[in-house]
Amino acid sequence: MTATSETICSVSTAPGIGAIAVIRVSGSKAFPIVEQLFKKKSAFTDTAPHVAKFGEIFDGESLIDQVVFVKFAAPHSYDGEDMVEISCHGSRFIQQKILEMLLQRGCRMAEPGEFTLRAFMNGKMDLPQAEAVGDLIDSQSESAHRLAVNQLKGGFSRKIADLRDRFIQLAALLELELDFSEEEVEFADRKQFIDLLAELRTEVKSLVRSFHTGNALKNGIPVAIAGKPNVGKSTLLNALLNDDRAIVSDIPGTTRDTIEDTLTLGGTLYRFIDTAGIRHSDDTIENSGIQRSFRAMENADIILYMVDAVTATSENLASEIQEIRDKIGVFDKKIILILNKIDKTDSIIELPDELSCKVIGISAKERKNLEAVTEALTQYVAECSVSDDTLLTNARHYDLMVKIADDIVRIEQGLTDGLPTDLVAIDVHSVLDKLGLLTGTITDNDVLNTIFGKFCIGK
Repeated sequence: MTATSETICSVSTAPGIGAIAVIRVSGSKAFPIVEQLFKKKSAFTDTAPHVAKFGEIFDGESLIDQVVFVKFAAPHSYDGEDMVEISCHGSRFIQQKILEMLLQRGCRMAEPGEFTLRAFMNGKMDLPQAEAVGDLIDSQSESAHRLAVNQLKGGFSRKIADLRDRFIQLAALLELELDFSEEEVEFADRKQFIDLLAELRTEVKSLVRSFHTGNALKNGIPVAIAGKPNVGKSTLLNALLNDDRAIVSDIPGTTRDTIEDTLTLGGTLYRFIDTAGIRHSDDTIENSGIQRSFRAMENADIILYMVDAVTATSENLASEIQEIRDKIGVFDKKIILILNKIDKTDSIIELPDELSCKVIGISAKERKNLEAVTEALTQYVAECSVSDDTLLTNARHYDLMVKIADDIVRIEQGLTDGLPTDLVAIDVHSVLDKLGLLTGTITDNDVLNTIFGKFCIGK
């Protein structure tokens, strides 16, 4: 961790040339350092905080730029320290010149995420909220943005605080027993403990399970487009993306590797994976592509299984879909059966109810009924969505929650087996330590450096 007593500066807007660039300066000497950039120093000094003011930055007698600046007096700033934001023209020369002048007058360059790190250290936000800042910057869809905003507003933190309060109560009762251990007094009802732990275990495991959904909404829901050769998989991908992303050919086995691209539907990002056609082949390279097709289906949340409506039969399709489920070893996978080329046939195919597949007829080449496919995808998100406040989206949170769930199981087992209070208390305090690491009330320098090191410089 870097010293927060130093005054730091950085360009906070994206690298490159633009209409304007924003330069941030933060620290105890931010005001007197920035004041030196202006020829009329009183114009800066007399400006009230939180008021945008026009000014001219000079290097000696040379005008560098006409800028707009805003002062933020501690603690009423993003990071809780004195801060100045300078909006200059987006010339690379101007940006570098202003930074150079700031460095000459006592600033140092900010490290990645240092402004947000200072906000965390100064109590402006807890660790999940600080991590949400990075997620907010990286959000590529409405769903990812909504999850980041809810976490930034403290929804996840409040959930963790509630869990922590109940574990503190549990720890307090156990400590009370330890204080009177010589009198052999048992203040706590062990059955009440076990009932409370069962509730906590259910809540924690629900959070652990939510990681799959939260991570998919954050990074894009994986959708595998699969089927035999020449059923129109690549044509469907191109039609959905409205782009010639994949090569389309009448020659079987044209697609020999997975092809991925993304599309936002209904505010949610989807990652479409076009796969190699599934068939028996003596071609080593094609077989390698087919194995990748099965891996893509195994890892996907949704499988769009395509068939040729002209040649398909109910019996064959039932067998194919069952074979796919057996092959990937996942029997509750969401599979949507896509009957392609319906413009060339009037036949109706019905599947046995036990296969529980949604069936959609389309013509990928003619782009007919594609809206039914997109509606089925958005419906899937609606069906699996839960309160955004209760979704885990961060791998660090997930890892700690899994360990907390294991601790709870050990505590329950200890109480059931009648272990001494001091041994049970060890696992309770282990849970509290992990909750502290999660929210940042207990800090680990390596963890903080890893988290904030992923941020862009200037944030």
